[in-house]
Amino acid sequence: MRKVICASAFVALSFTPAAASVCSQHYQSSGVPLVTGVTYKTWMEFPSVSPAAAFDKVSRAVLAEGFVDVNVEKQLGTLTAQQETSGSGRPQTLRVVVRKTGKGSRVDAVFMVPQGQVAPNMSDNLCRVVNAVAD
Repeated sequence: MRKVICASAFVALSFTPAAASVCSQHYQSSGVPLVTGVTYKTWMEFPSVSPAAAFDKVSRAVLAEGFVDVNVEKQLGTLTAQQETSGSGRPQTLRVVVRKTGKGSRVDAVFMVPQGQVAPNMSDNLCRVVNAVAD
């Protein structure tokens, strides 16, 4: 019995990081911080989550992260939001697209930072929004 419990715990613990690491494996950035605008992006597929459910979860996650000027086009599966954290008055833009793939969904997230600004920890931040679909 003890071996079964230990084996079950090991499987559960080893599965969680593997599922979480998928988002970061798709993470990319382009541009030079402070010198040019920088674009951060990632994506994930959720084979058992419908696009409508995925879109609702992503929308709630974006609002929970404190974005403003959220523009939702549910029929298109697109969401655009802004935030301004630098004090410069130039907003940073988040775009999320949810689309059908097979029987599930694919979620793409892009975060654009204007020239002269930086955005730390973007891999974690974007993945937190995208991974909200699995919650």
